[in-house]
This record gives sequence, C-alpha cells and structure tokens, in this order.
Amino acid sequence: MKTPATDRAVPHGAAGARDESTRDRVARSILTNGPSSAAVLAERLELTPAAVRRHLDHLLDEGLVESREERVYGPRGRGRPAKVFVLTDAGRHAFHQAYDDLAATALRFIAEAGGDDAVAEFARRRVSEVEERYRELLAQAPESKKTEVLAQALTADGYAASTAEAGHGAQLCQHHCPVAHVAAQFPQLCEAETEVFSRLLGKHVQRLATIAHGDGVCTTHIPGASPVPPVSDGEAARTTR
Repeated sequence: MKTPATDRAVPHGAAGARDESTRDRVARSILTNGPSSAAVLAERLELTPAAVRRHLDHLLDEGLVESREERVYGPRGRGRPAKVFVLTDAGRHAFHQAYDDLAATALRFIAEAGGDDAVAEFARRRVSEVEERYRELLAQAPESKKTEVLAQALTADGYAASTAEAGHGAQLCQHHCPVAHVAAQFPQLCEAETEVFSRLLGKHVQRLATIAHGDGVCTTHIPGASPVPPVSDGEAARTTR
C-alpha cells in the first residue's frame, strides 16, 4: 500500500514546516465549517485519521481547539454522541488578530466622535449591502424555504450556517463569525445583523446566543418557520464544504 504523503519520512526541518502547514489547514477547516469530528476532518482534508488526530492533539495542547460532544438536533440514536472539535477564543484570535485590532480601533474612534448611535449607524450601513443581496435570493424562495435559503447565503459568505427544528419554529445557527472579537466590544454589529434577519424573513426573530459573547455558535430563533430535517453539527459541517 502506498504511504500517504502526510505520513512519509522527510528531513526534520521540512517535517516541521509541513506539520505547521497541515495543522493550519485543520484549524482553518474547523474555523470555516464549524464543529467537526476527526473523521470528517480527515475526509474533508484528504488526510489519514492518524494524521488528523496528531494535529488535533497539538492544537488541544496549545489551547487553540477544544473537544465536546456533538450536538444532535432531533431524536438521538443509541450510543454516545461523537466527539467534535471547535476553535477556542484563542484559536479564533490567532486568525483574526490583525483585522480585529484595526476594526476595533476604527470603531472606537467612531464611538468617541459620534457616540453609540454613530456605531449603530455604521453597523447598519455595513450590513445594508448584504441585506439587498440576500433579499433578492429570498424573494425567489417559497415561504417554507426562506430560512434554509438564508442559511445557504450565510454559508456562502463564510458563516457556516445551518438550520434546525426548534419547537414551533426553527433555529438559524452560524458556526463561524469573522467579526466575533470586534462584536464582543461593539454588540451593535450583532444587533444590526439580527435586524436584517427579521426584515428579510418578515418575522420578529430572537438572538439566543452569539460567538461574540462566548457561545460556541450564533443562534437565532425564527418563530413559525417551517420545520427542517434534524441536522447534527458534523452533518452541518459536511454540507458547508
């Protein structure tokens, strides 16, 4: 059997550089696709399960990822839920530190010059272009599919979104937020996004959790939305590749 490229012996220096590059791919895949199991990561990145576990162990030791039981929406089957890996706050910070610092500095200047209202207006303008783009997509979708179409649009923009049935409605889950660190300081960014969801869906939606406030997933409740098939974190990650 041919030995996978990730497991071949190479000079020590080259191995170290290769490991860092592959480790970055593993972390970036979790960042982009949300909570992922080792098996899903191996398939997605075309690596051996052993190689993925080795990189995950290193990321765990560095505090860049953490493991937890896979959240399953809907009826749960027999056996323990699979273990999935998510980026920690430190892991996200490693990817976004430079951008976050610049954006936070700009927003602090806006806040000092114009107050909280100026920051809120900036946040609304920031999402206005996105709102118009999404509005065209949702206008073509039947009422029963609007939440799902919104999730697909968010995923295309890097938010790794999925939907799940929740009581008399649905939940819109965003597994990644590229502005989480800035939004932790300026919640107006999350509030403006929630207002956009409400206008696009024509419903009073409720934000239940945000990555910016330390939750693993940004979760928005959509009342009265049509039920969707149960989706697990791992399945959501696979559909957003």
